[in-house]
Amino acid sequence: MSSFTKLDTQKKKRANDIDLKGIIRVIKKRLWIIIVIAIITTGLGAYYGQKNNTPIYQASSRIIIEAPTENRNTLQVIIKDTAVLDKVVKELDLPQSPEELSGQITVGSIENSQVVSISVTDKDPERAAEIANTTARVFKEVIPTIMEFNGVRLLSDAKVNSWPINQKGDRWPLIGLIAGIVIGVGFIFLLDSLDDSLRTENEIEEILELPVLGRVPKQSKRNLNKRVNKEVKLEARGETSGFN
Repeated sequence: MSSFTKLDTQKKKRANDIDLKGIIRVIKKRLWIIIVIAIITTGLGAYYGQKNNTPIYQASSRIIIEAPTENRNTLQVIIKDTAVLDKVVKELDLPQSPEELSGQITVGSIENSQVVSISVTDKDPERAAEIANTTARVFKEVIPTIMEFNGVRLLSDAKVNSWPINQKGDRWPLIGLIAGIVIGVGFIFLLDSLDDSLRTENEIEEILELPVLGRVPKQSKRNLNKRVNKEVKLEARGETSGFN
């Protein structure tokens, strides 16, 4: 590799280092903006998730249908029929119609066995369990009059499940946090692009096309006051000293 190639590589590496340092400097300078925006968006995300994500609970009861697969499939369909659900609605005094209640119920055979699960979803966990148990019991009572079939047995009652099935973690606050960070970073770089003040020696050299010969170090007000007080004391004793 020639000396010119090495020099060019070093310049590119130095430019990349400067760009990275510049990005870090811009972010550190206005880091508070990112923090404020992230807090706001996280709060909005939590509020949105709480307001628009109504918890839904599920409860399941189990019955045994002692019938061949074909007959069992027919019997499972009848569980969600109005002949059964109309009695459930009246008995529990539910606000929904039998057709609406049918949309809350899922019926399925467990592992192709004679055990059938009646699962109910509802906004109230206790009501979900109550509907599942009542549906199983009413179905057992009315099926002999519909199909002259007595091979239904209650296996297990539904238990109240206090954990909603539609809230798998609080994702909206996390989404709000990520969005806030992205928005905050974008905003501070927008502000930086609108800032036309000169901040580095390289910017001065590029604009003036002249080399920077010296730099005045930044003095804090506290240090400056100390040096001024020191000069006053020296002058009071008849000594002199300049700012170095």
